[in-house]
Amino acid sequence: MPQQAWRTRAERADDVTRVHEINADAFGAPAEAELVDALRTDPAWIDGLSMVSVDDDDRPVGYALLTRCHIGDAPALCLAPCAVVTALQRTGAGSAAITAALDAAREMGESTVVVLGHADYYPRFGFRRAVDHGVRLSIEVPDEALMVLSLDGSDIPSGMVRYAAPFGI
Repeated sequence: MPQQAWRTRAERADDVTRVHEINADAFGAPAEAELVDALRTDPAWIDGLSMVSVDDDDRPVGYALLTRCHIGDAPALCLAPCAVVTALQRTGAGSAAITAALDAAREMGESTVVVLGHADYYPRFGFRRAVDHGVRLSIEVPDEALMVLSLDGSDIPSGMVRYAAPFGI
């Protein structure tokens, strides 16, 4: 499908069911959708950092979430999950939601974001290998899969990433 310009906005209360559907559809199982539901009630949740890309009818079709994590003792954000309904994948809906979430975090004065994901996808947003910055996880993952981004040009803190409890890491 061709790339298109997507409108984005922060998730609203009336989007919760649809966001659940997007994540369950995109991942083919309910685990990611249930993770988002659990994060909504966790202290890691930050209002305004749950972003959706919407179709012409303002119906969410893409999703990106940033929640609080820590790198060592330094506050940071975790980008996960990111999802797009299957029928609209590869149209830019996911990239639009991620960009909107990162922009919102930057506007809130956040400085660092961590993502565990596909090494060929996230560098387009500026993410780089975390291991090169002394950032690591308590579980084994390929070095290319754990990435970090400085939102404001400041140094990325080093240390172990501590995710919110619902992640189970």
